[in-house]
Amino acid sequence: MKALVHAASQMTNVNISAVISHSANSEGLAWARAQGIQTEQLVYDAAGGQTRAQYDQALAEHIDRYQPDLVLLAGFMRILSDEFVRHYTGRLVNIHPSLLPLFPGLHTHQQALNAGVRVHGCSVHFVIPALDQGPIIAQAVVPVMADDTVQSLDQRVLVMEHKLYPQVMRWLAQKAVFLDEQGKVGFTEKLPLQQFYADTEYVS
Repeated sequence: MKALVHAASQMTNVNISAVISHSANSEGLAWARAQGIQTEQLVYDAAGGQTRAQYDQALAEHIDRYQPDLVLLAGFMRILSDEFVRHYTGRLVNIHPSLLPLFPGLHTHQQALNAGVRVHGCSVHFVIPALDQGPIIAQAVVPVMADDTVQSLDQRVLVMEHKLYPQVMRWLAQKAVFLDEQGKVGFTEKLPLQQFYADTEYVS
């Protein structure tokens, strides 16, 4: 989230309208508030009998107050309902810490280590009802070292996440990339698009 805010501050056509968190203890909200960004906290009240549909409806109402062109998910750990996702078709984007379609869901770095892959990374994709199966906009790759742990691999991927997501945000804001009527990623010719990034520390 911080990487997106920093990138947006350097762009004339992007304004971060609000940061909304589902967590009761979000350091990100405090940071965003300190930057002068509107913040909201919407915690799922399972103990109070709130249903998933009710939560998603409330979340959509909060989001729609800002009339955003884009809804960017970052560290949002709730599975969103089909109705919510369809409401934001073509505007809802997520970053996932793996080279999709490999390792969807949780614990992606452990999955990568268990599988013995030699490269890992992150993917930015449009969100569709099927979990982590949305059309991929761009990816970034890092090597997997022989002595890697979940923590070391996470940090290496995170560096690339902070590069990739702001770049995709720029493309979306410039309408250089979009979700077409067939549900595929479309590109305009407004600028050259690099859809694949490698960690140059390890690539000559």
